[in-house]
Amino acid sequence: MINRDADIAIHQLMNKFELQDMSLLDHVADNIDLAIEHYQDETDVTWQQCTDKEGFVRVLGRLAEEVFPKGTQIVALSSESLGEGWIITRLTQRFWYAVMEQEVIGHSVIVSHEHKHTVDYFREIVQSVEPVA
Repeated sequence: MINRDADIAIHQLMNKFELQDMSLLDHVADNIDLAIEHYQDETDVTWQQCTDKEGFVRVLGRLAEEVFPKGTQIVALSSESLGEGWIITRLTQRFWYAVMEQEVIGHSVIVSHEHKHTVDYFREIVQSVEPVA
């Protein structure tokens, strides 16, 4: 298990995302292939995909406005190497979800690929988004 503080690109990207630190772009490849999907959720996520860094910045901006207007707190972040630059990451985060207009806990699995310390492939499957009790 790779802990949250390990110096791998996906952890650097997610940790800086939590801090709203735009130097996170240093960990994104120019040809990033990104898509975020939601398991058994009717939310329109067609805009949550891109194939380059410019598109990534657009997705990030929209996420900041529509999903994470108050930021996010990562509760748990751990990864496992699959070899040859492939990583599987488990993410739990707490945030005020603008779509549901309430505080939630979200659980996701991310499959990513890292090349020269940048993420060039990112697939997030949001498994659940549950209101905080």
